[in-house]
Amino acid sequence: MANKQVNNPLHGITLEQILLKLEDEMGWEEMGEQIKIKCFNNDPSIKSSLKFLRKTPWARTQVEQLYINLDFDNNKSQNCSSSNSSKPSDDFSWPTK
Repeated sequence: MANKQVNNPLHGITLEQILLKLEDEMGWEEMGEQIKIKCFNNDPSIKSSLKFLRKTPWARTQVEQLYINLDFDNNKSQNCSSSNSSKPSDDFSWPTK
Protein backbone atom coordinates (compact mmCIF):
# COMPACT_ATOMS: atom_id res chain seq x y z
CA MET A 1 0.00 0.00 0.00
CA ALA A 2 2.96 2.36 0.45
CA ASN A 3 3.45 2.46 -3.35
CA LYS A 4 -0.12 3.57 -4.00
CA GLN A 5 0.93 6.75 -5.90
CA VAL A 6 3.83 5.32 -7.92
CA ASN A 7 2.36 6.16 -11.34
CA ASN A 8 0.90 9.53 -10.33
CA PRO A 9 3.10 12.30 -11.78
CA LEU A 10 1.42 14.86 -9.50
CA HIS A 11 2.11 12.99 -6.27
CA GLY A 12 3.69 15.35 -3.75
CA ILE A 13 3.12 18.47 -5.88
CA THR A 14 0.70 21.08 -4.56
CA LEU A 15 -1.71 23.06 -6.70
CA GLU A 16 0.21 26.20 -5.75
CA GLN A 17 3.48 24.67 -7.00
CA ILE A 18 1.76 23.74 -10.25
CA LEU A 19 0.48 27.29 -10.76
CA LEU A 20 3.84 28.84 -9.91
CA LYS A 21 5.66 26.63 -12.41
CA LEU A 22 3.09 27.25 -15.14
CA GLU A 23 3.24 31.00 -14.53
CA ASP A 24 7.04 30.90 -14.67
CA GLU A 25 7.18 28.75 -17.82
CA MET A 26 4.22 30.17 -19.76
CA GLY A 27 2.94 33.35 -18.15
CA TRP A 28 -0.67 34.24 -17.42
CA GLU A 29 -1.46 35.26 -21.00
CA GLU A 30 -0.46 31.89 -22.47
CA MET A 31 -2.17 30.03 -19.63
CA GLY A 32 -5.36 32.00 -20.38
CA GLU A 33 -5.15 31.06 -24.05
CA GLN A 34 -4.65 27.37 -23.24
CA ILE A 35 -7.39 27.22 -20.59
CA LYS A 36 -10.24 29.69 -20.96
CA ILE A 37 -10.99 30.68 -17.36
CA LYS A 38 -11.42 34.20 -15.97
CA CYS A 39 -8.89 33.81 -13.16
CA PHE A 40 -6.15 33.49 -15.83
CA ASN A 41 -7.43 36.28 -18.09
CA ASN A 42 -8.87 38.99 -15.82
CA ASP A 43 -6.48 40.37 -13.21
CA PRO A 44 -4.73 37.02 -12.66
CA SER A 45 -3.09 36.08 -9.37
CA ILE A 46 -2.01 32.91 -7.62
CA LYS A 47 -4.47 33.55 -4.77
CA SER A 48 -7.54 34.01 -7.00
CA SER A 49 -6.56 31.07 -9.19
CA LEU A 50 -6.09 28.78 -6.19
CA LYS A 51 -9.48 29.77 -4.79
CA PHE A 52 -11.23 29.11 -8.11
CA LEU A 53 -9.41 25.87 -8.95
CA ARG A 54 -10.02 24.36 -5.52
CA LYS A 55 -13.77 24.85 -6.03
CA THR A 56 -13.91 23.86 -9.70
CA PRO A 57 -12.83 20.27 -10.42
CA TRP A 58 -13.04 20.49 -14.24
CA ALA A 59 -10.76 23.53 -14.33
CA ARG A 60 -8.31 21.99 -11.87
CA THR A 61 -8.13 18.87 -14.03
CA GLN A 62 -7.29 20.98 -17.08
CA VAL A 63 -4.55 22.86 -15.19
CA GLU A 64 -3.07 19.61 -13.87
CA GLN A 65 -3.07 18.13 -17.38
CA LEU A 66 -1.38 21.23 -18.79
CA TYR A 67 1.30 20.91 -16.09
CA ILE A 68 1.83 17.21 -16.83
CA ASN A 69 2.17 17.90 -20.57
CA LEU A 70 4.63 20.73 -19.97
CA ASP A 71 6.67 18.70 -17.48
CA PHE A 72 6.85 15.64 -19.73
CA ASP A 73 7.86 17.75 -22.73
CA ASN A 74 10.78 19.19 -20.73
CA ASN A 75 11.91 15.74 -19.59
CA LYS A 76 11.76 14.35 -23.13
CA SER A 77 13.91 17.12 -24.56
CA GLN A 78 16.48 16.73 -21.79
CA ASN A 79 16.64 12.96 -22.27
CA CYS A 80 17.01 13.24 -26.03
CA SER A 81 19.82 15.77 -25.88
CA SER A 82 21.77 13.81 -23.28
CA SER A 83 21.64 10.55 -25.23
CA ASN A 84 21.97 11.68 -28.85
CA SER A 85 24.68 9.24 -29.77
CA SER A 86 25.63 5.82 -28.61
CA LYS A 87 29.34 6.42 -29.29
CA PRO A 88 31.58 7.37 -26.37
CA SER A 89 32.64 11.00 -26.34
CA ASP A 90 36.18 12.08 -27.28
CA ASP A 91 37.21 12.42 -23.64
CA PHE A 92 36.08 8.87 -22.80
CA SER A 93 38.74 6.37 -21.78
CA TRP A 94 38.29 2.69 -21.06
CA PRO A 95 39.17 1.58 -17.55
CA THR A 96 42.42 -0.36 -17.21
CA LYS A 97 43.28 -3.15 -14.81
